[in-house]
Amino acid sequence: MQLFKNSRIKFLSLLLMLVSAVSCNKFLDLKPEDGIIRQNFWKTKEQVAAAVNGCYASLLGGGSDAPIPEYLFLWGELRADMLTPSVGVASNELDIINTNILETNSITNWRSIYRTINYCNTVLDFAPDVLKNDQTFTRQALDAYLGEVKALRALLYFYLVRSFRDVPLVLKSTSSDDQLQQLSKSTGADVLNQIVKDLSEAEVTTPLTFNNNDFDKGRITRYTVNAIQADVYLWMEKYPEAIAACDKVINSGKYGLLAGNSSWFARLFVNGNSNEGIFEVQFDDQKLNSFYTMFRSRPRFVASGLVTDPDVGIYQADIIDPTHKDIRGDGAAARFADGLIWKYIGVDNDNLRTAEASFAHWIVYRYADILLMKAEALALTGKGQDALDLINRIRQRANALPSTEQSVDPGDTEGLCDYILAERAREFAFEGKRWYDLLRHAKRNNYKRLDILLNMVSSTVPGNLQQSAIAKFKDPNSHYFPIYQYELQTDKNLVQNPFYK
Repeated sequence: MQLFKNSRIKFLSLLLMLVSAVSCNKFLDLKPEDGIIRQNFWKTKEQVAAAVNGCYASLLGGGSDAPIPEYLFLWGELRADMLTPSVGVASNELDIINTNILETNSITNWRSIYRTINYCNTVLDFAPDVLKNDQTFTRQALDAYLGEVKALRALLYFYLVRSFRDVPLVLKSTSSDDQLQQLSKSTGADVLNQIVKDLSEAEVTTPLTFNNNDFDKGRITRYTVNAIQADVYLWMEKYPEAIAACDKVINSGKYGLLAGNSSWFARLFVNGNSNEGIFEVQFDDQKLNSFYTMFRSRPRFVASGLVTDPDVGIYQADIIDPTHKDIRGDGAAARFADGLIWKYIGVDNDNLRTAEASFAHWIVYRYADILLMKAEALALTGKGQDALDLINRIRQRANALPSTEQSVDPGDTEGLCDYILAERAREFAFEGKRWYDLLRHAKRNNYKRLDILLNMVSSTVPGNLQQSAIAKFKDPNSHYFPIYQYELQTDKNLVQNPFYK
């Protein structure tokens, strides 16, 4: 771990120095001094390793940029139903919660995502040159690095395509304003096809393991690639392919569900890099996440009644024996007494982290996700009983209450999908997945289940906004963010997304 951490922090410092020199905020900016990155940098295998580590380090934010997981949280949760605004909520966050999304809303600024994509592109463009300069650098090592950054680029494009639909597809690096192109958007379908291509290539070359647990969780292995593939194939409604990708992770034998005992929360969310984790963004005491200020010091959000209500919430309560509870609920997802979102600020069921210890990892994929993605794909391919078996594995680990169990016929595909959607809410509360889960289920089969979104939004917005919100959500174009105004002003080839014209 130490070698990875040291090189990561060292190259993060370099990246922060470079980013701080940026005078223009165009979304494709990567403005290093050309002498560092272009001419003199790409000489040794150690420099390639540092550059790849820098791609990961850029996820942690720097300068004026928030960590990318903060954006992923906001994009994945604000439009859903598990947050309630609190005293510290910002006006642009409240606008999204209330379905009043404008192109001036800075939360829709994709600059940080494209910056990391550009770092990945820089490695892809220049790392191959090192083969000529360093005779100790092997083709196998190069291909492994290229696989990592292709997969990371694919993951980031997957967030973009689910959030904006049609986006610029940038596959070559830029280093100065002179090289910046005026880019049009590619269709969401084209972006998804590129994601599939990148992941297929990355699967061949990424390592099965780095022979170091912290590397295996904090960098992209072949099984991380398979996890992303499963998610992408579910989104694309390619269910046999999703099952096959899940099976590669399951059959590896490298991962499992942590036992649902008293150490479950600490092992998964406090210490991190557990046997359940597949890919986690590695915050530490050198680089803190932003969740303590978001959820504790002046909370911007608290958990909604969907989470905390003991009678109709997703976890519910045992009125006869209050100690009998779903381990994922009170004292894990949130503290029900006051709604504090607990997953990132607690150290156990009762005690808080300090601000200086706000380094909970951002878990992108874990084994429970693989099981529930496979369950969803099984349900949609006529294998309902197998899907139920996987749901029950998740519930048994969590000590889920009988009152939240659904009696679903294995042949009832829609009923099974509703059950899986509810179980995913319980399992992944506040992990940035809820909006994407709702949208995926709603849009399936030509928006056959639009009611999922309509029912959700009618229950979350204030009463005086309900009719307006429902009318908006009836238009599928409203399910994607607008392009941030600054990008439209600086790139005349970009066209605003349809709902916001």
